[in-house]
Amino acid sequence: MVLRMLVAAGCVLSSPALAQEPDPSPEVSGGGVEGRWAGSVVLPTGELPFSVTFERAGDVLSATMDIQGATGLLLAAVSHEDGRVHFELEAPIGVAVWDGALTGDVIEGEFTQGVVTTSFSVSRADLPEAEAEEPVPYREEEVSFENGDVRLEGTLTLPEGTGPFPGVVLITGSGPQDRDEVVAGFAVFRLLADHLTRRGIAVLRYDDRGVGGSTGSVSSSTSADFAGDALAGLARLSEHPDVDPARAGLVGHSEGAIVAPLAASRSDAVRFAVLLAGSTVPGTEILYEQSAAIQRASGVPDDRIEWNTDFQRRLFAALDAGEDLEAYREELGAAIREGIETLSEAQRAAISDVDAYVQNQINAQIDRVETPWFRFFLSYDPTEGLRGTRVPVLALFGGLDLQVLADQNRPPLEEALAGNPDVTVEVLPGANHLFQAATTGSPAEYALLEKRFVDGFPETISDWILARFGS
Repeated sequence: MVLRMLVAAGCVLSSPALAQEPDPSPEVSGGGVEGRWAGSVVLPTGELPFSVTFERAGDVLSATMDIQGATGLLLAAVSHEDGRVHFELEAPIGVAVWDGALTGDVIEGEFTQGVVTTSFSVSRADLPEAEAEEPVPYREEEVSFENGDVRLEGTLTLPEGTGPFPGVVLITGSGPQDRDEVVAGFAVFRLLADHLTRRGIAVLRYDDRGVGGSTGSVSSSTSADFAGDALAGLARLSEHPDVDPARAGLVGHSEGAIVAPLAASRSDAVRFAVLLAGSTVPGTEILYEQSAAIQRASGVPDDRIEWNTDFQRRLFAALDAGEDLEAYREELGAAIREGIETLSEAQRAAISDVDAYVQNQINAQIDRVETPWFRFFLSYDPTEGLRGTRVPVLALFGGLDLQVLADQNRPPLEEALAGNPDVTVEVLPGANHLFQAATTGSPAEYALLEKRFVDGFPETISDWILARFGS
């Protein structure tokens, strides 16, 4: 689940992370910045990985960023002039500014946000001169559909040949995601849609609320609202003459694997559900395990992990009870100050105003938990939707997933679906939350891994669907 525990999407915050080393070789360069770049910002508590993708349309240069699990964030003030590269990200705790110099295939320079001034470095993750993609052996159509006053836009891919075909709607994970579900440069849904369509399955994937051409807002909505979006997408898919409504289902990843059973329990139009790395316990329990696992993989000491978990438990209990969170703001502030004292002299020097820095961190981390999305996520028990799902279900987990741990989530899923006669559950060894072949499973390494699925992942999905709903 692409969850930023106590971190607002779009905020650049201090967090321990694994950084991508810049490519030291400057020999090959197209001279421009078009394409994808990956690297890190050096923050007081460690390095924060991010990637930025530049595109040029005529004389207009634009860019988007993937950072801290948020993807496709639109950047402002993007420029490349006289060897200087500049871009900015609007964030609740203040505008984040990157200003650097392009040398060969590396951009290095200064990062500033509020009272923090430090350095960043990115290197080319792909080259703009790369060969154009080969034409795909299937049809693509741009589509739109509505759920109440929300309009959603997406792409429908249809196999070659004569239909009608089985079809699926892809449902993204948490946070604002585009139709390709690009996470750390890895286009999860674009690759999955390509595989499924080549195998003879029609696929509809769409931009989340507030992303691309879609209207609405993710943070002010809940998983229950997203279930309505998915059902509206399924209706749009099923009305196509080349799609068989009797063989149409949902494929949800991460939060999408919570949404899919919710939708299936509401409507007979859902004929099957594929759940990818879906949590099956309330969000509070997910966050405790997820946060501890990721911190452990990042080398955070056990006593700090224990404090963080205890703080989360007390904060979430207070939120549920409707208590004033002011005391928790003060406690978090004290912990942040304590952490600053453990930094090196150079790291502390990057914080020009400690009081302002601490307050910004408190606001960014506490305010997020008070959004409608977060409140629903913390309290909702996904087994409610699972118990109401009577159609065939395929559930896949990653053996190295540190965001949705298989050992924590598989047993409740199997128990909730015990009365369903057609359930397949598999754990793919070596796969992370994105079903990449992983080393540690930490989200910090997503951007560093090869942009492909672990062997057998897409085939497991297509084989399962076609065995039940093929021609």
